[in-house]
Amino acid sequence: MVIFLAGATGMIGARVAQALVAAGHSVVCGVRDPVGAAQRLRGCRLVHVDFAAARDVASWMPLLAGVDVVINAVGIFSDATGHDFRRLHTEAPVALFKAAVTAGVRRIVQISALGADASAQTAYHRSKLAADEALLALPVSSLIVQPSLVFAPEGRSTRFFAAWATLPVVPLPGSGAQRIQPVHIDDVVELIVAGALAAPGRDRPGATAGPPRRVPAVGREPMTLKDYLAVLQRVAGGPRGWVVPVPMALVRFATRLGALLPGSLMNADALAMLERGNVAPTERFERLVGRPPRALSDMPADPESFGTPARLMWLLPLLRASIAAVWIWTAIVSAGLYPRASSLELLARVGAPAALGPLLLYGAALLDLVLGVLSLAWPRRLGSRARLWVLQIALIVLYTALISWRLPEFWLHPYGPLSKNLPMIALLILLIQFDGGSAARPRRDAAGRSPPW
Repeated sequence: MVIFLAGATGMIGARVAQALVAAGHSVVCGVRDPVGAAQRLRGCRLVHVDFAAARDVASWMPLLAGVDVVINAVGIFSDATGHDFRRLHTEAPVALFKAAVTAGVRRIVQISALGADASAQTAYHRSKLAADEALLALPVSSLIVQPSLVFAPEGRSTRFFAAWATLPVVPLPGSGAQRIQPVHIDDVVELIVAGALAAPGRDRPGATAGPPRRVPAVGREPMTLKDYLAVLQRVAGGPRGWVVPVPMALVRFATRLGALLPGSLMNADALAMLERGNVAPTERFERLVGRPPRALSDMPADPESFGTPARLMWLLPLLRASIAAVWIWTAIVSAGLYPRASSLELLARVGAPAALGPLLLYGAALLDLVLGVLSLAWPRRLGSRARLWVLQIALIVLYTALISWRLPEFWLHPYGPLSKNLPMIALLILLIQFDGGSAARPRRDAAGRSPPW
């Protein structure tokens, strides 16, 4: 069977592609960057598609020759331009669906979202709903999969919630009573594959009976947000944090601030979807897959591959901020808070010429300030942040060696101005090891699958 898959580089799409290839099907993956996707999508035939621009039927037709099934897995969670939801969730998918009908495709699977229904409130849900309704009106066998909150160890939302759950203080929006029904990524993939491979039934417009055309992809257990965070904390292992209810007015203010951060999962729409709730019966899932979905509460504890990355998500930013604060405060103290005469006297004692004292003092303060700012905001164009930590270690070692040589009594100071450099160096070495991002990702096997829970 030949299957065309749009959105194959996404979290769900990539797993669906792997499952279909493993089952022996010919999978054509429409991706923006075929060269970049080749390593991840082995076994697929990769074709270039700019989904944002492919909004007319003619642009899709050459890609659908000989295709039996079309799966649309394209989706974004935030709309930076105000038009991306419409282009990516509605216009391009509708053009793809119409082209598929013209090309004689026998079945279409649309990956939508739980909540994309008549009560949809957010632009995200409304844009998904528009494509769903357009598909249901076409004369083709189709299935709309509506995932709830998806649990996937490598997924952004799962990593966000896992980091949240492992905080020493766990803030809850209100009382944390929002209703959700998180579903395991493997269940979502199995549902999509089963729906794609199912024989077309009497599910076209006007049919009196047939398989369900909308299937919620939900977990076995509805639970509250508070319960879900407790599940994630148990799987992550370690001590439980102190749970603190936060007034909703304060939560809404925080989401407005979070929306200003690029790529943030905190925004007004996300909060609205959370407050609305995401629960549904599992009967349609069981009917199509042949078994009930997994119960996330049964997942075993995995402190190493799940808990450590979860904690690193908030520990690393905390550590960067702490290192930055040391450099920035040192710059402020050196530049003005500490008596200038005393600073110049110390420079003279370590051998600095008197004429160069002011230049060395303010130059060092400026360098400290730059290091502090870069610790908070490292430009990606400069490459790995590890080189910043190496530079800081080298500077601390230089300062420590020079002062130890010229002012050895500082080692005997009751406040330990030099001995405190040792944990500072240790923390920077830790950042070199973990700040590249690889340690913060859950382990996956050779087939790209996450741990089997």
